[in-house]
Amino acid sequence: MMAVLVVVGGMVGAPLRYLIDRAMAARFESLLPLGTLTVNIVGSAVLGGLIGASAGSWILEVAGTGFCGALTTFSTFGYETIRLVADGAYLYAVGNVVISVTASLAAVYAAASATQWLWT
Repeated sequence: MMAVLVVVGGMVGAPLRYLIDRAMAARFESLLPLGTLTVNIVGSAVLGGLIGASAGSWILEVAGTGFCGALTTFSTFGYETIRLVADGAYLYAVGNVVISVTASLAAVYAAASATQWLWT
């Protein structure tokens, strides 16, 4: 049954990732992959919030593994960074790595700290 719930979480996260990516591309013209950056930061914050709230095992599996796993994407982040390098946009490639990693880690920490503070 848990596997089905993880699949359901993924069925929500994957289309949401696509929609956010398209919305960001339509709204902002940038060499930086803002859609991927956005979903990775948001997904990191959601996961951090769940961890900070000491969410139950099944919630972590459904929302963390299913939803956040489908929403966030390391492979697309890697591909888009290499694409920037191949296009000669070296500064954007480095910026993409630094911003993505720093902002995602900050989002996990901030959300975990906030929800832990709220729940204690």
